Amino acid sequence: MSAKVAVIRTTPENVHDDIARLCELAGMSEALDKGATTILKDNISWHMPFLSANTTPWQLEGTIDALTGAGFDDLVTVHNNTVVTDPVKGGRLNKLTPVYERHHIPELFNFKPEDMGWKVIRPKATMLALDDIFPEGIHVPDFFEGKNIVHLPTVKCHIYTTTTGAMKNAFGGLLNTHRHYTHSVIHETLVDLLHIQKEIHSGLFCVMDGTLCGAGPGPRTMIPVRADLMLASADQVAIDAVAAKILGFDPLSIKYIALAHDAGLGCGDPREIEMAGDDVSDVDLHCSVGRNLNAVGGRLFWFSPAKRLQHYLFHTPLVNAFIGMSFVYHDLVWWPFVGKRVQETVRRNTSWGAYFDTLPE
Repeated sequence: MSAKVAVIRTTPENVHDDIARLCELAGMSEALDKGATTILKDNISWHMPFLSANTTPWQLEGTIDALTGAGFDDLVTVHNNTVVTDPVKGGRLNKLTPVYERHHIPELFNFKPEDMGWKVIRPKATMLALDDIFPEGIHVPDFFEGKNIVHLPTVKCHIYTTTTGAMKNAFGGLLNTHRHYTHSVIHETLVDLLHIQKEIHSGLFCVMDGTLCGAGPGPRTMIPVRADLMLASADQVAIDAVAAKILGFDPLSIKYIALAHDAGLGCGDPREIEMAGDDVSDVDLHCSVGRNLNAVGGRLFWFSPAKRLQHYLFHTPLVNAFIGMSFVYHDLVWWPFVGKRVQETVRRNTSWGAYFDTLPE
């Protein structure tokens, strides 16, 4: 089956109906198993209410309405914990929790033993990195097996992977709190995770928000760029490729997209992707990743010769010092002095920011 990505131009007034049309154009019903539970995997990169960094309420609710309208009634969401993001706080501040509550969708957490356990798997596919990183076995949530998953990322840049989207959205959900061990081989890890997803899930789909895209050193400290777009696809590689092109990058120059394309996991070449919906061939946001304090430290310890110190710095209690520095930088410095003002401008000067303000908390 050829790779297909649907893209539509949208407005706050029409976004819910547009998402239903988008999902139909992208073949959602054919991609997912109606007899299986469907996991909604939102993306909370930061618990602060930062539009472009996190799944938006309209993206989430529009996707839920599209799923239930197509007969997918058994829905659940699974949140993951990170050392720098509080998913409960993030769900509340980004106005996702009220959406789940309105639709009576259970919120589960992969780090809560009462919600799910972790099982060791031995993937059939040859792993590029994870077997070496976790020689004792790759642990994934036992709840995920046999279920559909719908990823809900945004179109944005990332300091380690250039762009981030459908493929990287599996990173938090599938790997445990030691996933930072993989940062030096992050591109290979994303390909491994897509192999695993194709083995354990009954169906894969992605609805990506490009209403406000994230330029700069993502996935948190970014500048939102208005694009008024929504994307959807059953091909995780193809939708990441189209999103990368929209941001202004050559998709096949991004390692994780090229590796996944070469492995036959999807299509990373825009020339071979069937496009549906609106013509966005002329859209180029001319984004660049840039740098922040986190990027400088990350590139030093994950990608330079200093990575030989990783075991001592990140596999021991010393990692807590880096977690603390990240919290101070993001939550106590960048948010109050930069991020909050950026979002105030977005809320004041864009229709999406104004729409966000009207939604229930």
